[in-house]
Amino acid sequence: MQIFGVDIGGSGIKGAPVDLERGDLAQERCKVLTPHPATPDGVADGVKQVVEHFGWTGPVGLTFPGVVTGGATVRTAANVDKSWIDTDARALFSGRLGGLPVTVVNDADAAGVAEMEFGAGRDRRGTVVLLTFGTGIGSALFVDGTLVPNTELGHLELHGHDAEKRASSKAKEDHELTWEQWAHRVQKYLAHVEMLFSPELFIIGGGVSRKAGKFLHLIEGIRAEIVPAQLQNNAGIVGAAMRAAKDGQEAAPQPA
Repeated sequence: MQIFGVDIGGSGIKGAPVDLERGDLAQERCKVLTPHPATPDGVADGVKQVVEHFGWTGPVGLTFPGVVTGGATVRTAANVDKSWIDTDARALFSGRLGGLPVTVVNDADAAGVAEMEFGAGRDRRGTVVLLTFGTGIGSALFVDGTLVPNTELGHLELHGHDAEKRASSKAKEDHELTWEQWAHRVQKYLAHVEMLFSPELFIIGGGVSRKAGKFLHLIEGIRAEIVPAQLQNNAGIVGAAMRAAKDGQEAAPQPA
């Protein structure tokens, strides 16, 4: 079974059909740049471009870099235009895609769901925290495999600032940090999250997961196991498709 997944990020919008049995992309993904400013109309146009690239006409799962409630309403917009707040994202995207069924979910939650099913969190119990390091820091919290949605731990305060302003991949680039300098900041952030939630496992996702060998060994003093995401930067696409498939099953008429 295939469902289309789209991952909306601060720098790019990427998507592809997903093979839900393998938990992997069924075709090479298409990516377009996120418009700046990242307004609802501009982002919706980018999503339409990605979906139409494949001629897709079925259900679509989309991630959003912020809190999404009820599978539709955007509540925060840290790394996109503030006009997103209170937007009915499901109605917006469905309308732009010609009425296709649409599911919208927080981006890190989607990545976490995929990693727990097909990746580094598979068969792991206890408390697991996935963190995506990119334009910001996204988070997904699981307790015995159950998601606690919309945690947004990237906005915990660290040295008087949002943690993502100091320890995201973008912060590394903006401040021209070496891998060692950046790992030190990530270490302080992980220590703070560990103090609050005492996880057994940290999964490090986002684009930086491809370069785990450059920094994970530099992080010290964390009790929890720390591993890179196995699905790397495709986790959001896979997780979005998984949520869309689940919503489709729940909406389907049940036999008498």
